[in-house]
Amino acid sequence: MNKKIIDQIIQISNDLRLPSFSKHLQTAITEGLKQNASHEEVILAILTKEAEQRNMNREKARLRNANFPQLKYLQDLDREELPEDGKDKLPELESLDFITQGQNIILGGSPGTGKTHMAIGLGIKACMEGRSVMFTQVAKLLTQIRECHSSRTLRVLESKFEKYDLVICDELGYISFDKQGAEMLFNHLSLRSGLKSTIITSNQSFDKWQHIFGKDTILTAALLDRLTHKAYLVNMNGKSYRMKETKKMIGPKKVLVQ
Repeated sequence: MNKKIIDQIIQISNDLRLPSFSKHLQTAITEGLKQNASHEEVILAILTKEAEQRNMNREKARLRNANFPQLKYLQDLDREELPEDGKDKLPELESLDFITQGQNIILGGSPGTGKTHMAIGLGIKACMEGRSVMFTQVAKLLTQIRECHSSRTLRVLESKFEKYDLVICDELGYISFDKQGAEMLFNHLSLRSGLKSTIITSNQSFDKWQHIFGKDTILTAALLDRLTHKAYLVNMNGKSYRMKETKKMIGPKKVLVQ
């Protein structure tokens, strides 16, 4: 190998921001000579390494930008412990066709049954398949909307919110909103209606949603109509998975002999 030319190639590849190309250059040439590979095959091998590294970097960036509180993968979900409706619908949901179709998912049911894990798992898979994802808790989202409204930057937030392939709004129902907050959240979620996919997790049944939105029955009905249109409604009522795990950790109660 001509060291001077190799050094020049490495310098140019670094200038062009092809770090993987320069890193694997000499190894690829050495291996190519051993295998009597053509120049084209050597170049292809080096460029393939660069492409693979870039794809990995983009995937990491999407996961980081999604702001997941934890990386909960679908393969780590104990499917046998899921409520029946979740267990039945998950195989269809994990195809991610709902994102292509711009459909929503409402995961509603009692706490600890796997709603957030399922939502995050679907979000992670979407990131890995090149989709842009945003995760947020509903209360945090509303605080962000209020702050942007006060600073007159709400349109910037709305523009970003509209463009995500998938938005996950976790914990709808843990706190209720005043009339202004309910209207702000309604307007924000409506931006994606019929265009982009949103996953909402809630521990409240639909008939109790009006209490979340300041007892405004008209606003609640309008929001339900938009969110549930052609959506997947998944009943996640069941025994708490977290409680089962706690009981396993504690183990059987020991009888004290006096």
